Amino acid sequence: MKHYLFYISENYSFKILRPLQAEIRKRGDQVSWFVEGDHVNLNYFKADEIRLATVAEVIDYKPDAVFVPGNVVPSFIPGLKVQVFHGFIGGKRRKKDNQLYHLIIRGCFDLYCTHGPSSTIPFQKLAEKHQYFDVVETGFCQMDHYFGHKKTTETLAQPNRKPIVLFSSTFSPKITKAPQLISTIEQLSKNTPWQWQVTFHPKMDKRTVDAYKAIQHDNLRFIETDNLIPYMEQADIMLADYSSMITDFILLNKPVVTFQNPDGLAHLINVDKEDEIVQAIEYALTKPQEIMDKIAQFAKITHPYRDGKSSARVLDAVESKLAQPNSIKMKPLNLIRNLKLRKKLNYWRF
Repeated sequence: MKHYLFYISENYSFKILRPLQAEIRKRGDQVSWFVEGDHVNLNYFKADEIRLATVAEVIDYKPDAVFVPGNVVPSFIPGLKVQVFHGFIGGKRRKKDNQLYHLIIRGCFDLYCTHGPSSTIPFQKLAEKHQYFDVVETGFCQMDHYFGHKKTTETLAQPNRKPIVLFSSTFSPKITKAPQLISTIEQLSKNTPWQWQVTFHPKMDKRTVDAYKAIQHDNLRFIETDNLIPYMEQADIMLADYSSMITDFILLNKPVVTFQNPDGLAHLINVDKEDEIVQAIEYALTKPQEIMDKIAQFAKITHPYRDGKSSARVLDAVESKLAQPNSIKMKPLNLIRNLKLRKKLNYWRF
């Protein structure tokens, strides 16, 4: 029996890793969770999920592999370090030191499980450059929810329901449009024939979250949950700015209207003025063929897998690498980062 560890720091990790957990259990292996920091709502854990409370417990657990949807993991935790990502590259083009944020190599991982050609190709180039990690295209575990299981909502069976608009926004103060759109969203929810639902990145400023909660009514609902999948399935279209949920939604073959998104991506319906939002939503609800064709092209390079077996491919890649221990090359020492993680986790045993 192999021991696997999920190393998480945000609530979105649950929807990413639970399909992988199901596949691990299916194979007769064991999985435990470890929470870094205080951003995870511990009430989201299910009764049958094992949570290790301390780093000492994690080390005693002796994981064969550690799966991480975040950006870093301590080297002092044993096991093969596997990056499964917390989202798609999608249309986000945020940079740090002139490098796309998604492509920054932090010296933490032995294996990157990529989602499709748009992420596989750049990471393969990085693997050739750095020489200490492998890249295997597997698809995104999170998408198994959509393609490998029955629908999780009854709303889809209601033929006479109002169209549902899901508004999502990123948390970054520099690019979020949520504060700007509070009044507009409130008015649209009262004056349009659509049901409105609102959800934000877990790191969204609390003042913005509270402002949207304050304008809730029968036709406008603010959603806080560890499982947005039913709401993604329910919604007919999404209104967003730079939200990481855009790509997930697009891959469900549904249109997305963006507000002041500068990327100019052909599969998005972008508007720059608030008084253009209604017309754009009306257009999106018709599922225009020109947009749907562009969505199909985008999906082909971003996440071509629709079989619900991405988690199985991730485990196959991990098992293959574990079966060849000599193929695991030495990562950088990462002394400063690991000292910071020791301080954060209050773990000083060597």
